[in-house]
Amino acid sequence: MVTHPGRGLHGQAVEELGRRIIRGDYPPGSVVDPANFEVELGVSKTVVREALRVLASKGLLESKQKRGTTIRPRADWNLLDSDLLRWQGSSAPTDGFLGDLAEVRAIVEPAGARLAAARRTAADLDAMRQALEAMAAADKDAEAMVEADLAFHRALLDAAHNELLSRMEVVIEAGLRVRDRIVHGARHFSDSIPVHQELLDAVEAGDPDVAVAAVVSLLAQASDDLAAVRANQDAAGTDPLPKEVP
Repeated sequence: MVTHPGRGLHGQAVEELGRRIIRGDYPPGSVVDPANFEVELGVSKTVVREALRVLASKGLLESKQKRGTTIRPRADWNLLDSDLLRWQGSSAPTDGFLGDLAEVRAIVEPAGARLAAARRTAADLDAMRQALEAMAAADKDAEAMVEADLAFHRALLDAAHNELLSRMEVVIEAGLRVRDRIVHGARHFSDSIPVHQELLDAVEAGDPDVAVAAVVSLLAQASDDLAAVRANQDAAGTDPLPKEVP
C-alpha cells in the first residue's frame, strides 16, 4: 500500500482508496468488493470498513444490502471537500479542473481583497507581510515558495473577516498548490513578489479598488505562467504536472 507519513492505517486506506476513485480506477456506478481492498492494501476488515465509511461521508460511494458497495455518480461527490480537492490536484489534474479552480479564484479573491482593505487589522497585515518576506527568502526553493504563497493568500482571505469567505480557503489552496507546483517545479514563472507587494500596500492603505486591481493582475500573471509551462510542455513533449501533492 502507498504510505503517507504521519497517518495511521485508517488514514492511509482513506487516502489510497480516495485517490483511486478520483483517478477513475473505479468508474461511477461500478461495484467494488471491500474484501479485495483488504488484500490489496494489506489491512484488516475493520480498517477497510472505517475507510469506506469516511469516503461515503464525502459522497464518493454508498453501501446497500443486495447491491453491495457502489461508486456514486460524480454529481453526488462533495467536490468542495478539502481531501477531494487535494486528490483531484494530485492525480494529474486536467485542464478542466485547473480552469474551474482559476474561475473560482477570480470570483472569490477580488471580493476578499476588497473586504480586506476595509477590515484588515494590524495582525492581518503582519501575517501578509511575513508571508511575503518568506516568498522573497524562498528564492529558487519551489516548495518553500509554494508554502509562502499559500500563507499570503490565506492571510488575505482571513483579513476579510468573513467566516464563510475564509472557508473558501480550501478551494483557493487547492488551486494555488497545484498551479504553483506545476509552474515553480518547471522553473518557468514571472516574479510575482512585486504584485503581491502592491496588493499588501493597497490593503494596508485601505484602498479597495487598488487591492482588487492588484489581485486581478496577480491572477492574470498566474494564468500566463501556467500557459507558458503548457506551451513548453507541448513543444518538448514532456509532462510537468505533479503526480503527487502531499
